[in-house]
Amino acid sequence: MPQIPEKIHELTVGQLSARSGAAVSALHFYEAKGLITSRRTSGNQRRYSRDALRRVAFVRAAQRVGIPLATIRDALAELPEERTPTREDWARLSQTWRSELDERIKQLGRLRDHLADCIGCGCLSLETCVLSNPDDVFGDRLTGSRLLAEKKVPKEKKPA
Repeated sequence: MPQIPEKIHELTVGQLSARSGAAVSALHFYEAKGLITSRRTSGNQRRYSRDALRRVAFVRAAQRVGIPLATIRDALAELPEERTPTREDWARLSQTWRSELDERIKQLGRLRDHLADCIGCGCLSLETCVLSNPDDVFGDRLTGSRLLAEKKVPKEKKPA
């Protein structure tokens, strides 16, 4: 991995890509989404401050555990500009994501445990399908392979 001398305070997009392991296109995407920032040189080239390395690492770690980019952006917005996220920042922010991740894990476990039912069925038409009808919430009112939104039909008025 290429080392960046301490005296260099700004990185080109290529240097940031090489050091972070993120593709240049991903870095441009992160910037467009407000996750990292750059300044432009007089030749319109991007320059990233060194804290962008830690921010990219933070983004990639959060993405690996399934945190949406909008949530990551909101978390990074809580940090002062040009300050790298610290271990304490990660611990605090990841704690707030824990319940969301626990719920997703629970849903994935339920999906895994009932996947064979879907393969056997093939069409998700079971009235109590755990995928299209979790906890059989529609079982009392609706049946069939499609759960369409119920439409209220206005009652016809009787002629006077």
